Amino acid sequence: MSDSPRRGTTPVGIDELLERVRAGFVRVGPREALVATADGALLVDIRYAELRERDGLIPGALVVERNELEWRLDPQGSHRAPEAVSHDLQVVVVCNEGYASSLAVASLRQLGLHRATDVIGGFQAWRAAGLPVEA
Repeated sequence: MSDSPRRGTTPVGIDELLERVRAGFVRVGPREALVATADGALLVDIRYAELRERDGLIPGALVVERNELEWRLDPQGSHRAPEAVSHDLQVVVVCNEGYASSLAVASLRQLGLHRATDVIGGFQAWRAAGLPVEA
């Protein structure tokens, strides 16, 4: 195998990739995410266990670690979470600081979850905004 890019592709750095991905959807702030959940959106926490144990949980958030996200949220998937009821479901993804969640949203949108978005600043911004967190 070669380390060269596939024919027809040009390598990009992560900063450029994030910029491209984020151009495809509108991100929300922590307070907007809280309002969205009150209106029926599914808040999904993709932080790994150590961060959740250290910093706490967002009450009502569905915890799905990043490596399981697509399987758990695909409404047509055999391993879907009960909450994954429709491609029209508004999904708001939260990671620790708002980077991994943007890449996760791009993947969810490829699955047809066209209303998926993420929280700007992630869990850290949520907590800094004084929004609910439980130990």
